[in-house]
Amino acid sequence: MPLTLSENFRALFYAPFYAAQATGAFADAGVEVVLKASPSPEAAAKALRAGEVDAMWGGPLRVMIVHDREPDADVVCFCDVVARDPFFIIGAKPRPGFRLADLASLKFASVSEVPTPWICLADDLRRAGVDPAAIDRVADRTMAENEAALRAGTVDAIQVFQPFAERLIASGAGHVWNAAATRGLTAYTTLVARRETLVRRRDDFLAMTRGMNRTLQWFARTPAPEIARLLGDFFPDVETTLFAAAIDRYRALGLWGADPVVRREGYDRLHAAMRAMGTLGRDIPFETCVDTDLARRAMAEA
Repeated sequence: MPLTLSENFRALFYAPFYAAQATGAFADAGVEVVLKASPSPEAAAKALRAGEVDAMWGGPLRVMIVHDREPDADVVCFCDVVARDPFFIIGAKPRPGFRLADLASLKFASVSEVPTPWICLADDLRRAGVDPAAIDRVADRTMAENEAALRAGTVDAIQVFQPFAERLIASGAGHVWNAAATRGLTAYTTLVARRETLVRRRDDFLAMTRGMNRTLQWFARTPAPEIARLLGDFFPDVETTLFAAAIDRYRALGLWGADPVVRREGYDRLHAAMRAMGTLGRDIPFETCVDTDLARRAMAEA
C-alpha cells in the first residue's frame, strides 16, 4: 500500500522532495510514494489531520502552532530537509556593508504569502537592536508584486526566495544584502505525519526517510544543471540556467541538511522567534513536535 505525500506548496527550495520522487529514491528504499499536489499549506495540513494523506512536508512552525492550540494534537516532524531559512533580502543597489539595522531607514517589502520569513527576520532585527514595528514595511503584497516594485524603484529592498532572488541578480536589478541562511540552523521544512500513522506504518515511513537521506546525499554531490534538468517539469517557468544558479547559491549556504535528523538547535531558534513574536502562547518542547528515531535509523543503515 503506497504512502500518500502531500506537498506544501510549489517552491524551488523544496527541490529535494521532488528529487526523491524523480530519481526513484523512495522506490529504491522500499516504499511506493504517491505525490499529491496541494493548493496551500493550510490545505495540506487539513488533509493530513483528516487522514486524507499519510504525510506532508511543511514547516515545524505550523506543527508548534497546532500543539500550542491543541495540547493533545498528534502531528510530528520526523525527517529534516530544509535546515536553514531560504529567504534573502535583495536591494535595488549594491550595499556591501549592509547591516540589518539599515532597514530602519529604508522602505522594505516583506513576504506576505507565508508567516515564517517575517517572524524569523523580525527576531533577527530585535537581536540587532531594531524594533521591527519601526520598519517602513510593505506587508501585503506578493513576492511577484514586490519584485516588480523593486525594479520600478518604489521600494529599496524586498524579502524573497528563489528564483525571485536569482532572477533579480542575473538581470542586475537586484543585489544580495542578506541571506537568512547565514543566521545558522533554523528548522524550516520537514516531513510531517500523525503519530498514530507513524507507528502503524513505521516500516514504510522508515523506508521513506531512508529515501530522503539518500536524496540529500545525492543532492549534495550532483551538478546543479543536472538537478535543474531533472526537475524541470516541476518548474516549467524557470529557465534551466537560472534554476541551476539558484541551487548552487542555496547549496553554498548549506540550506539543505546533510542528513534527515531535525536538530534541536534549529528547532530552538525557530521556537524563540515565534515566542518573541507572540505566535506561541507557551513553550512547546522539542520532543512534543519532533521524533528523530526514524532519521537516526536511516543514517545508521546508510
